[in-house]
Amino acid sequence: MRLTLALTLLAAPALAQERIPSHCIAVAEAEPSVVPVALEEGLEPDSVLIRYIDHASFAIVTADGTVAVTDYTGYLGTADLVPDVVTMNNAHSTHWTAAPDPRIPHVLQGWGEGAAAADHRLDLGAMLVRNVTTDTRGPFGEGARRDGNSIFIFEAGGLCIGHLGHLHQIPSDEQYAAIGRLDVVMVPVDGGYTMRLQDMAGVVQRLRSSVVIPMHWFSRSSLDAFLAEMSGQFTVVETGGAQVALSLDDLPSEPTVMVLEPAYID
Repeated sequence: MRLTLALTLLAAPALAQERIPSHCIAVAEAEPSVVPVALEEGLEPDSVLIRYIDHASFAIVTADGTVAVTDYTGYLGTADLVPDVVTMNNAHSTHWTAAPDPRIPHVLQGWGEGAAAADHRLDLGAMLVRNVTTDTRGPFGEGARRDGNSIFIFEAGGLCIGHLGHLHQIPSDEQYAAIGRLDVVMVPVDGGYTMRLQDMAGVVQRLRSSVVIPMHWFSRSSLDAFLAEMSGQFTVVETGGAQVALSLDDLPSEPTVMVLEPAYID
């Protein structure tokens, strides 16, 4: 099925919408019922659409048409989509661009300038975007850069949605506390460029997320290795599509890994 972030929700200007509060500690009791949906079917007011675009880039869309894109590289596909906010991380070409579309009103870098750490708290009404910084290592594992990565957190539809970015370290207790409990988390599963799979699995388990979406995989073998690592404690669902709609009421009652297949927006 061809899925698209077409003009149905995005053609008209977004109307101001009060954000449903996210506590980042909610535990849903509903039975698993989340299935891939086509955006043209519309979203319920308390639902959020998550579209896997490529590598570490996702579109996060609220029912009023507010759009955030993670790890923005400058290319989303052939559709003329202008997000309300984009985040960028770990300054290389698969996670950022030096020339973002000038029509984008909010461009958030995950690394700071000079010695200052990136510090974002952007309230878009229907969506709140904030970050928690972590350290990164240099090329080939050498050196370290303090606060070189940001875990971006998107609070929308009552959900707390986290994107771990190019995570190189197991977060400290203070960082876990600042993140809070994530209902949904996008996690890099390359197994080496970020962190080894056993350590990344431990981070996912500590975050206690209801839905885990793998990203940053370079081959099916690294994805399969992550799924095998998680299969004992998480249900694994191969969606067969690029996007899902989620709400606080229909989160799985058991922790679930949902595999999305990346697709550009055309």
